[in-house]
Amino acid sequence: MHAIVAGPDGRLSWQEVPDIAPTGDELLIKVAAAGINRADLLQAAGNYPPPPGASEILGLEVSGTVAAVGKTTEWSVGQQVCALLAGGGYAEYVAVPAGQVMPLPASVPLHEAAGLPEVACTVWSNVVMTAGLTAGQLMLVHGGASGVGTHAIQVGRAIGSRVAVTAGSAHKLDLCAELGADVTINYRDEDFVARVKAEGGADVILDIIGAAYLDRNIDALGHDGRLVIIGMQGGVKAELNIGKLLGKRAGVIATALRARPVSGRGSKSEIVAEVVANVWPLVESGQVRPIIGAEYPVQEAGAAHELLQSGDVSGKVLLRVSD
Repeated sequence: MHAIVAGPDGRLSWQEVPDIAPTGDELLIKVAAAGINRADLLQAAGNYPPPPGASEILGLEVSGTVAAVGKTTEWSVGQQVCALLAGGGYAEYVAVPAGQVMPLPASVPLHEAAGLPEVACTVWSNVVMTAGLTAGQLMLVHGGASGVGTHAIQVGRAIGSRVAVTAGSAHKLDLCAELGADVTINYRDEDFVARVKAEGGADVILDIIGAAYLDRNIDALGHDGRLVIIGMQGGVKAELNIGKLLGKRAGVIATALRARPVSGRGSKSEIVAEVVANVWPLVESGQVRPIIGAEYPVQEAGAAHELLQSGDVSGKVLLRVSD
């Protein structure tokens, strides 16, 4: 089979690699499309090795067709699916534990479904399962026009919460408003802390920035607020004022999805099951949809990475692997 291989210089090339086969309860998926995530950019640059035992090939989510099954009886050859991966998506075929495979949501085209697994699992596991966002509460989403951000807006609105977002341009904020954001903040010329405090403070903050926003995020929290950090684009070290947390009875939580175990409590399989049960009905009803900003042939993965790195795209960037 063929797959994208990252060279020592970070360049990506479509090369022949050894064939794979499913083992245990895995499925073999013939990949139609793969979603690109910032973790892939980091791995290609040599800064984010895959978890032990995971494929060295890039790619954390795909859509495609079941080509072979291991011991599982839940799936059958020919079914159209999408899947959350620990790696291996930028390839013609990928082997995936059955618990990380999801049915194709009704009305979503096969290729577009590649933009759902990572954002759906990230948002639901962090915003609802971890932070406990409920109807009527205010959620602040940094990077509102990103893949995760556009999905979080829609899920937040679907469950009845209010949503505030930050983004760096008017057209990105316009997209966020179209998706249902109640408060849109241009972080280049507005103070998100003041805007959010004027709304009563955030009950939940979903943060991709990390260190650079830590103190300001805590300022933006309301009483009993929860800050969930899922990225480190703004660095890894910052001073934490515990007094502010105590005064607000607030919490700071940091999570990661890729390194979670396949099964058991807090696992990827548990999260996938929750997403299928709770998010897929929202997708099938049209309340939540994948936001696709660009699609490239898989052979042009390098250009697709450059686009995502530039920040000049809203929503997900996909690689088309097969028709």
